[in-house]
Amino acid sequence: MTTYRITLLPGDGIGPEITAVARQLLEVVSHRHGFSLVFDEQPIGGAAIDACGEPLPASTLAACKAGDAVLLAAIGSPRFDALPRSQRPETGLLGLRAGLQLFANLRPVTIIPALADASSLRPEVIEGVDLMVVRELTGGIYFGQPKGRIEADGHVRAFNTMVYSDHEIDRIARVGFDLAMQRGRRLCSVDKANVLDVSQLWRDRVTAMSSDYPSVELSHMYVDNAAMQLVRAPKQFDVLLTGNLFGDILSDEAAMLTGSIGMLPSASLGSEGPGLFEPVHGSAPDIAGQDKANPMAMVLSAAMMLRVGLKQEEAAAALESAVDRALANGYRTGDLMADGCTQLGCRAMGEQLLAALEA
Repeated sequence: MTTYRITLLPGDGIGPEITAVARQLLEVVSHRHGFSLVFDEQPIGGAAIDACGEPLPASTLAACKAGDAVLLAAIGSPRFDALPRSQRPETGLLGLRAGLQLFANLRPVTIIPALADASSLRPEVIEGVDLMVVRELTGGIYFGQPKGRIEADGHVRAFNTMVYSDHEIDRIARVGFDLAMQRGRRLCSVDKANVLDVSQLWRDRVTAMSSDYPSVELSHMYVDNAAMQLVRAPKQFDVLLTGNLFGDILSDEAAMLTGSIGMLPSASLGSEGPGLFEPVHGSAPDIAGQDKANPMAMVLSAAMMLRVGLKQEEAAAALESAVDRALANGYRTGDLMADGCTQLGCRAMGEQLLAALEA
């Protein structure tokens, strides 16, 4: 029997609650599909600050590197807002991405039929939406140098630098093209090439790579237009290829097409080594410990881990089907509640997901 080592990072806020649900489902589905999972739980973020005095202990990073995949729940707590930026919980996530050399973030956005009414857009606009946002994760304005804050002539000036090299653009573009080949063979590259030199290089490199993928239809779109088109006509998109800043914004906008950011998984991948899988929502400290959290994005992240990280397609599909069945049966957490449905807490939703899985 194949055994995989999974590093679990429950993190902060609702993280431990949704991790418990995902772990239980993973144990059941792995047993059913003939492989085993060994879990190694480690602290990160605010939980790590409390336990070890830093947001990413060396032991946590080492465990992540040694595993076959990393499943992260959530990071962040207002308790640590007064700390210097380098010591805050979110710095642990940036350090984890850098330590695992994760440069590609994948965010699928698929409309679940039972939740079509949850979206703020009309059903005819979102019906059939199935897109993937491919976001470059380790470059761009979040990491560019120089950056900082200076005082001069009695004023304070802050600055960041947006920078990409050709090899950084090439490697994320190849991820986008390869995914397009597996999907609908349409790739839309998002930039601001009309005003930014770095976007002009981005467009040049993506265009040059398109010759390696003659069956993929490549288009380019300015980021402001892409933001508008996502809410005007989202079905036009198959794969959206973006830099770090633009992808950060557009992927959250795309998430709301589904009606709740609490339903969407993501994957962060490198050239080699384990991938990082996590829901796109935050730690929701306002409801932490109250059994109100929606665990389904975490479960879908676990499914993405099975499919992308471990190549266990049938087990991944079983988890996704369990989510679909539970929703089709009218069960909802508070963020998704609608007339005629049954509202459940995190643990009770986990029980319904388990029942749907076993069915």
